[in-house]
Amino acid sequence: MTTGRTSAAHRPTAGALRLVEASTTRPTSVDISGYVRQMTAHCPYLAPSLQQGLTTWTVYRADGDLEAVQAELFQAGAQAAEWLRPLLNRPHGLLRCENIVLLGDVPGVRHRDLMAWPHWVLKNLYGPVGVMFGKFYAGEEEVTAAGHRIPAAPASFLPVRAAVRRRDPRFLSATPDLAAALAAADDDGRDVFEYIPTEWTEIRTWARHLLPPAKPSPSSPGTPANPPPSRS
Repeated sequence: MTTGRTSAAHRPTAGALRLVEASTTRPTSVDISGYVRQMTAHCPYLAPSLQQGLTTWTVYRADGDLEAVQAELFQAGAQAAEWLRPLLNRPHGLLRCENIVLLGDVPGVRHRDLMAWPHWVLKNLYGPVGVMFGKFYAGEEEVTAAGHRIPAAPASFLPVRAAVRRRDPRFLSATPDLAAALAAADDDGRDVFEYIPTEWTEIRTWARHLLPPAKPSPSSPGTPANPPPSRS
């Protein structure tokens, strides 16, 4: 299932995201145990996934500039998705979740901004084949669509998991085209990279056309927003 493009593509930014811990159910570089226990109250799939050792964490540390770290974060997400794809139709495949943890900083750049474009590109590439990407930011309390508060994450991370077609599209109300693609997702073994560029700056440019129409700013009517939607 792995395309080869995720590992063999030209990567001048290699090293901008350093591996701290390879995929593990119990990372030692960040304490996620208490957070995960609290999150079982908000995700019906998490407790059984934890019980069967199917929730894993790969920890990275940023060690480069904004563009280089974004490129490497995108690469890490694609590798996680390609690893998951052949497993999702196996027993307990829906319980598998690989979390890409981001430690460290790029001076003057929030994790929210570091993660925005990689997350946007990845969920558009992999949503049509049934792989869902989320995002959580260190120290930021989240609120569900129903208005329920969920605990602040101890570290920023991108969860990568099987899409739940009857539930996940409603989290994508700000991006109806993506919600529709996710609802009809089918992994036919396609190479999701077949028709997109290979360099990160070009990939990001390609992904701009997928952005929903920007709402006019009160201070600057008609000016489109550059960052992707903030909702997962």
